[in-house]
Amino acid sequence: MSTDATSLTPQDLEFLRRPLYGFLSVAGGPLPPQPRPVWFEATAEGTVQLFTGPDTLKVRRLRRDPRASIVVAAPVGERERWLSVAGHTTVETDGAHDLAARLAARYWDLDDDPARADDLAAILAEDCVRLVIHPEAVSRYAF
Repeated sequence: MSTDATSLTPQDLEFLRRPLYGFLSVAGGPLPPQPRPVWFEATAEGTVQLFTGPDTLKVRRLRRDPRASIVVAAPVGERERWLSVAGHTTVETDGAHDLAARLAARYWDLDDDPARADDLAAILAEDCVRLVIHPEAVSRYAF
C-alpha cells in the first residue's frame, strides 16, 4: 500500500476511468460508517465527482461536515487493486445533468437497452447536484 498526501497519479486516473463502482462514505453519519455504492468520474484536475439529489441524506451531512471518501476496487477475477480518495467535498449546483449523462453512457448500454435510456431520462428530469471530492489523502494498493 502507498499513500500520496494529495494527488491522483496517471495510473490512478486510468484505473478510475473504468466503469467500476465506488463506495462513498461521508462524515457525520452513523458509526461505523455505512458506505454506499456510487457511479463516479475522476477529472483531469484530479478531483472525483458524482451526482445525487439536492435533498439526499449525504448532501445534508456534507453541508454539516464536508469530509468524504470513496473507495474503488478492481472486480473479482482481476489482480487485487484498490484506491481510496479522501478529502473535503463541495456541493456544486452546475454540471450534474451532464455528468449523469456521461456516467450513464459509461455504465449502461443506452443504444441497445430502451429501459436504461428511460432510466436516464428519469434521472435528467430530476434536480441534481454534483459532489466534488478534493483529494487530501490518496491511498492505493496493487498486487
